[in-house]
Amino acid sequence: MGVVEILLLVLAVLVVVFGIGVVVVNRRRDAAAPPAARPTAPTAPPPKPTKSGTILEERQAAEQGDTAVVDAETVEPEPVEPATLRDRLAKARSTFAGAIAGVLGRSGITEESFEDLEEALLRADVGVAITDELLEGLRERVKDKELTEPGQLLDALQAEMAGRLHGSERSLTFAPLEESETNVWMFVGVNGVGKTTTIGKLANQQVEAGRTVLLAAGDTFRAAAAEQLNTWAERSGSDFVRGAEGGDPSSVIFDGVDRAAARGIDLVMADTAGRLHTKSNLMEELKKVRRVAEKGAGTVTETLLVIDATTGQNGLIQAREFSDATDVTGVVLTKLDGSAKGGIVFAIETDLGIPVKLVGIGETIGDLIPFDPDEFVAALFER
Repeated sequence: MGVVEILLLVLAVLVVVFGIGVVVVNRRRDAAAPPAARPTAPTAPPPKPTKSGTILEERQAAEQGDTAVVDAETVEPEPVEPATLRDRLAKARSTFAGAIAGVLGRSGITEESFEDLEEALLRADVGVAITDELLEGLRERVKDKELTEPGQLLDALQAEMAGRLHGSERSLTFAPLEESETNVWMFVGVNGVGKTTTIGKLANQQVEAGRTVLLAAGDTFRAAAAEQLNTWAERSGSDFVRGAEGGDPSSVIFDGVDRAAARGIDLVMADTAGRLHTKSNLMEELKKVRRVAEKGAGTVTETLLVIDATTGQNGLIQAREFSDATDVTGVVLTKLDGSAKGGIVFAIETDLGIPVKLVGIGETIGDLIPFDPDEFVAALFER
């Protein structure tokens, strides 16, 4: 046997010996370690009973079951206070801030004071006619020495603006009907104003108030409109009815009312189209939807026009056209938190006599609140 063969043989023996040593060491270490606890399957919490089997109730039951196995010392987060109208009107308030500073920065009431206020009112989309009426009345009071200080001028304007919004009925109408009948709230407006989102938020509020709700996807012409409304139905625990894409919106609303009456559901919220081939086609379609909604067991107790606050005076044109076709009972003003044009409220209520009932001040499900005219005007004039 040569030298090379002897060296290879010695190397092989060393490798084998080293491997045996590693195995022995590992076995000794395993023997010294405490035995590992055998994993056990988590005990499932007992199922929570649900009242009617809605998606919301099932989800709540699941959440209650989950919290049952959490350590008892877990600290719940502090509840978050809902945003107020004042909190979300920072942009609109900035429109008045310069005018207020200009008025207060002078020793008396001058023509420049009225010019500052006029610019602020027009920029806020209060409208030319209403702005002229407001300022003309203030000029007369200044002339009669009734108002002599800048602060008095601002207070008088604030009171006059708030007074113009008083006296309107802003509650949502829910009529006491027979057991075989159901209230229907129709929602109208052009595409992109937040109509479907408004329906979902309001449905959540009505369910939390103890009413049963069905959402009817009457906007069959917009892609994904039904899917969006279905998502809101699941989130709010509402029933849901849809039709074929491009189908007859009236038949969807009729089916929704029929199902609601059969199941004893309190309220049907009907989404509608916001765009067809021509404006006249859209308005005729909305008239048909309303007629069909009341053919069977439904009674239309609200027709809510949804307007995007950022559109300014265009919102007034929309309100006039829709109210002519569908007998609008109230306005929902959306995206007010991102707009400096909240003054459209005055034009809608003064020119058309339609009350603003709700305002959208954010994206979350709780950011749809009743419109409070005093809080709204006070937020604009805060100083």
